[in-house]
Amino acid sequence: MHSFGKFRFCLPLAAVLAAVLAAGIASCATVSLAEQTNAPPPKDATKLKIETFAKGLSNPWGLQFLPGGRLLVTERPGRLRIVSKDGKLSAPIAGVPIVAAVGQGGLLDVALAPDFATSGMIYVSFAEPREGRKHATSVARGKLALEGEGGRMEGTEVIFREQPAYASAMHFGSRLVFAKDGTLFVTLGEGGDGAQAQRPGVHLGKLVRVKPDGSAPDDNPRLAGWLPEIWSMGHRNMQGAAIEPATGRLWTIEHGARGGDELNRPEKGKNYGWPIITHGIDYSGAKIGIGNAREGLEQPIYYWVPSIATSGLAFYTGDLFPEWKGNLFVGGLNGTHIERLVLNGDKVVAAEKLLVDLHQRIRDVRSGPDGALWVLTDSTDGKILRLTPGS
Repeated sequence: MHSFGKFRFCLPLAAVLAAVLAAGIASCATVSLAEQTNAPPPKDATKLKIETFAKGLSNPWGLQFLPGGRLLVTERPGRLRIVSKDGKLSAPIAGVPIVAAVGQGGLLDVALAPDFATSGMIYVSFAEPREGRKHATSVARGKLALEGEGGRMEGTEVIFREQPAYASAMHFGSRLVFAKDGTLFVTLGEGGDGAQAQRPGVHLGKLVRVKPDGSAPDDNPRLAGWLPEIWSMGHRNMQGAAIEPATGRLWTIEHGARGGDELNRPEKGKNYGWPIITHGIDYSGAKIGIGNAREGLEQPIYYWVPSIATSGLAFYTGDLFPEWKGNLFVGGLNGTHIERLVLNGDKVVAAEKLLVDLHQRIRDVRSGPDGALWVLTDSTDGKILRLTPGS
């Protein structure tokens, strides 16, 4: 979901320059333009079989696969459920943190610890109620104790709290993805205040990287003025993240305003420009920042104009669709479709829109262990869809 223009704050040029200098970002790099939006479609259109695996979910947000064929799914109002192999929903799991189900906030993503098979640990991100009617994104972990068709989180503890808290009910992020070295990436929004994304002393508008216990790794950027958890800065509202299987690199997607949704491959210590540069404009039609490029600020790998309101990102790793191997899949909320992106190295060379005729807001996309592509639709009667080859 996109924010409203009245909440957009653009920095004056002097403040922009000061923020960039304070962040320790060099201004001598060569500007390279982003890969153009609207890549050509693949040669052959994909035929799909679409199965409604489960329904009756209230704004489902995040999905994970449990050993043995069951699934974990979050509902934004604050519920975590187990979905059986035949699509039945469990009662809400006990032990989930209390969430601030306000605006775009609530219970957000869920991830399994890399050692889940032995530890049983799961991680959830959520909008946490804070002091003075404020809230911010936090991450908690606990042991998933399975009981029959349901279960509970045991020993739940908050391991990361975004600082500072804020009164806005917008732009919480937030996806969770474990890197191959066992560290955890957490994507965050800027709370609807773009200026925060250029302030290195806050978590807002940043990608953070922490250890499983929430502490900051020693090899994080730790540039002058940066909080120790910050990996990269200058982000608007990242609601998709995925590790590239072949390389271990992190890819993310984030919402633009009116145009300018982005696909990025965030690198250590770099600044991705929001709100100094963007390929979009404000909802009022006004210009944001100084344009779409500036030396020392990173360009997206790919961008969308108009916006599709990106949410959910996955590399396909299965065998049911051999032609999809290594492709990226992006959910569209406002776009009401999935976009299949064909990559050649770091370039998007083709794009295909899927599920257009369903007219459903797509919140999450996952490559399943069964080779299917799994999808969450965002509504008060949300569904889990399973996509397999059609005839």
